[in-house]
Amino acid sequence: MKLVVGLGNPGRKYQGTRHNIGFDVLDLFARRHVATARKAKFEGEVAEANIAGQRSLLLWPHTFMNLSGTSVGKACDFYRIATDDLLVICDDFNLPLSTIRFRAKGSPGGQKGLADVIRRLGTEEFSRLRIGVGPLPQRWEPADFVLSKFGRSEGPIIEDVIGHAAGAVSLWIEQGIDACMNQFN
Repeated sequence: MKLVVGLGNPGRKYQGTRHNIGFDVLDLFARRHVATARKAKFEGEVAEANIAGQRSLLLWPHTFMNLSGTSVGKACDFYRIATDDLLVICDDFNLPLSTIRFRAKGSPGGQKGLADVIRRLGTEEFSRLRIGVGPLPQRWEPADFVLSKFGRSEGPIIEDVIGHAAGAVSLWIEQGIDACMNQFN
């Protein structure tokens, strides 16, 4: 089984913010692949989808971004998910708007949700899909920036990148991280 996690913050207040792009990608991915109805589990919401014969669990943690590892850890423990079978989707304000970058492992790079997943799992060795929401404007605090909504002119760009990223998740499930890094990085 594959586990695909979209990071974000629960609640209407955070919908459409930069920090919730992981949720947005997973939402579209679930619609495209006719995932099961979401159920409350692992301090989040889960759904299942079948992609090219591969059973995939989709997880939207509801622990808030900085405690995402709690939800991810519970799902990994319950299903005995190997780190090779985990993909975490998150925002990255250090990447230009709409950039998609896959990594097989590595540091959190300032992304606190990703840092908490690494802390809880005890390893940096899992796939991640970072989506650029930057650059961070001068005089902005990073927390204020990632919790801000996208501007009107950014809307079409973000819709495109969410669609592109949802397709990239399918490639990760079907062909793995190396194929994704070769195609998207």
